[in-house]
Amino acid sequence: MATTIVSVINQKGGTGKTTTTINLGSALQKLGKRVLLIDLDPQANLTYSLGITEPAHTLADVFTGQQKLVDAIQERNGLYVAPGSNELVDVEISLVTHENRESFLGQLLSEVKDYDYILIDCPPSLSVLTVNALAASDEVLIPLQMEVLTLQGLGQILNTVQQIKTTLNPRLKVKGIVVVMYDKRRKLSTEIEDYLKENVDEYIFNQRIRLNVKLAEAPSFGQSVIEYDAASYGAKDYMGLAQEFVALR
Repeated sequence: MATTIVSVINQKGGTGKTTTTINLGSALQKLGKRVLLIDLDPQANLTYSLGITEPAHTLADVFTGQQKLVDAIQERNGLYVAPGSNELVDVEISLVTHENRESFLGQLLSEVKDYDYILIDCPPSLSVLTVNALAASDEVLIPLQMEVLTLQGLGQILNTVQQIKTTLNPRLKVKGIVVVMYDKRRKLSTEIEDYLKENVDEYIFNQRIRLNVKLAEAPSFGQSVIEYDAASYGAKDYMGLAQEFVALR
């Protein structure tokens, strides 16, 4: 089985990065794909959002050599999760002086088999952990709010991806940009989306992720929105995104 590793990145917090990782992963699982989620963010929001409150082992234990990655992985509603923790902050500091600091995650992921997709929820910064994710990945997915300041951030992300592609990982490519928290009633949303289509070469997914209260509620129940309310706009949007994601080559 060929595994596709995808980094979900945005250096700005609160952009729907974790929400997209969880719900795209859940939607891909509903399409029959075997999916592993990697919570690389020291805030561990993905882990908490899936109801994993006291994991026996986390990625921090894996990075420090105390556990193998396969032993840290947990199953949640058909998804497989490598939990994160606040201790990843210490891991990041220690990686700075590590001889192979950019390729550490890639070595760990080489140990796991039999997944169609590995989705990495990256920290909201272009840090050494994010560089590890990009160096290990085949593709990059960028959730993007329709806000003016996000355009500046997008340029930084694309520059970083290009640098990693040039120096560390020639196979890396941008899978596409996902418009999230979309509100068609706002004129600004339409204006920024039009600007992106005219000025950005990367693929912009046709499926937008609309603002939806069910997306905000689902983590309180430790579920993806698809498990929480399959009839909601949020669930339908992420199922549509997953179908487009799989079809896109």
